[in-house]
Amino acid sequence: MATSTATEVQTFIDKMNTDYDKLHKDFEDNFWSTKMYLKGNSGDELTRTKNVYEAFLRDRDNLAAVRSHMESSAATDEHKRILKCMERTFLCYLMESDEATKLKEELTGLESELEMERNAMKLGYTDPKTNEFKEASSVLLRTTMSTNDDESLRKACYEGMRSISSFVAPKLAQIAKMRNKISRSNGYEDYYAYKIQVAEGFGKERLFEILDDLEQSTRPILEKARAKLAKEKGEAALEPWNMRYTISGDVIKQMDPYFPFEESVSAWARSFAAMGIEYKKSVMNLDLCDRDKKYSNGFCHWPQCPYTKSDGTVIPCVTNFTSLAVPTAVGSGHTALATLMHEGGHAAAFANIDQPSPFFAQERPPMSVAYAETQSMFLDSLVSDAAWLGRYATSKEGTVIPWDLLKKQKELTHDYRVFAVRSMLIVPYFEKALYELPEEEMTSENLQKIADEIDMKLFGGMTARPCLSVPHILADESSCYYQGYILAEMAVFQTRNHFLNKYGCITDNDQIGKDLAETYWKPGNSEGFLDLVQKMTGKPLLAEDMVNDLKQDLQENLANEEKDYKEAVKAGPKYTNEDVTKLLNMRMRLVHGDDCIADTENLSFFDACKKYKDWIATAFPKKD
Repeated sequence: MATSTATEVQTFIDKMNTDYDKLHKDFEDNFWSTKMYLKGNSGDELTRTKNVYEAFLRDRDNLAAVRSHMESSAATDEHKRILKCMERTFLCYLMESDEATKLKEELTGLESELEMERNAMKLGYTDPKTNEFKEASSVLLRTTMSTNDDESLRKACYEGMRSISSFVAPKLAQIAKMRNKISRSNGYEDYYAYKIQVAEGFGKERLFEILDDLEQSTRPILEKARAKLAKEKGEAALEPWNMRYTISGDVIKQMDPYFPFEESVSAWARSFAAMGIEYKKSVMNLDLCDRDKKYSNGFCHWPQCPYTKSDGTVIPCVTNFTSLAVPTAVGSGHTALATLMHEGGHAAAFANIDQPSPFFAQERPPMSVAYAETQSMFLDSLVSDAAWLGRYATSKEGTVIPWDLLKKQKELTHDYRVFAVRSMLIVPYFEKALYELPEEEMTSENLQKIADEIDMKLFGGMTARPCLSVPHILADESSCYYQGYILAEMAVFQTRNHFLNKYGCITDNDQIGKDLAETYWKPGNSEGFLDLVQKMTGKPLLAEDMVNDLKQDLQENLANEEKDYKEAVKAGPKYTNEDVTKLLNMRMRLVHGDDCIADTENLSFFDACKKYKDWIATAFPKKD
């Protein structure tokens, strides 16, 4: 290859980009089709396109060709930078033997079977009054546990959530054995060690140094919070079906009118536009409402990765993101809004990756999970800020949420925020324990037993969302993923403090979008997560800001938040009637399964929102 020319190196890069782009899109189109349960969706076709896609990624000839071109004297520094990203990507998927490759293909089929079975599972609860089984999604079960006044019904919904564990555990045990076997054939201790190394660039030991530090730092806060809840509300408040309802069930209902579901799209879009965020001509497909057989977790994926071709042609993002709103359920508006801010944050981050290859801008390894989740979690954190709520939390009639109600909510929940942190910790500790099990101990019974033991150890009792009901652990692309949320949460607190110290405010500050785009988003996976956090905040990733926030005195928090609230109400939102899709530089399609409800290609933003609102009123009529 030493005799190749710079043109030949570029031609090779262009071909790799085109080939990768097509295979990625073929798989992602099928991923969306099966997860949304669209007409004609096929688990077999999902498996086939995934196998073809991954065969390309683990093809040794591709890796050899990349390395050969890297060694060419004609390769420029920019060529080598692109080729290095390709090399890192291929190394994430390399199989050390033909046997491991065959086993991986069998595993993909088994994972697809489990996902399809879980999607089709008859989930629900047995009504304690009538003994009648009623179908309900996992989202509706959790919402009911949070807001319904009937404890027996809340408990029935919890038991419905528990039924997922026994349903998925047998096949998950088989899958775990195969995942470990493949990982060990590639030289890793186990599957968890493999996933962490390829996704984050550091090992399992380093990860659990960080997580153990956080666990130990927050354990006293957890113990204090559980003791306070039991003392003030009684021991029954600690039951998994009672905890969230006891803490905030009543205030959730009181706040509900200020988070109308049908206004959530408008609030998200106007808020992002006011922060100077844009989507670089992306097409956004939003499937927001729950329905039968739809995947039971919100997500954001990119069938079209953004990149700039060598001839200067810019390929913008195509983004699919989904939530599971039940528009008639109490709390659905707040949940939908938080999901929109979260998944919309993912979409903004990927849309702004400005690199010369789709290899820099795809959601799979070597893209850091923690990096990706930092962007989304930073933006959904705003929904808890009085500075944001005083501008965007308004009723259908335009009344701003009252401060007394926000104060009540904070008084009820402030000292219990540690519960969310500890709940997140449960998943990585469970997956670590799962993949460290000897193969003969990987049974359905042991998986369920370990899940419950880790709940007790890390939470002090059972949680409302059983570990085995978390959908991430089933799929290859999201298994051993949850630690990314925790690392990201640490980065979110650190990034928030950085911006507050630098600018004094985050909401409706158009400098925020600029800084995020330039420092966090533009590089994509060309820079490491820990390096980017230090680059943005000026210090290494630490748990300090997060732990200090959890320890903050309630009265100090209330004084700061009341000041921000009053300033927010006085200022109002930056944008009210503007066509913000133009400011956001995107096309928005509001869909429900196979149906496109509204599209800003032929409607203004507000006309699209109105059409969507009208559809919601018809599709989800309010019950008297």
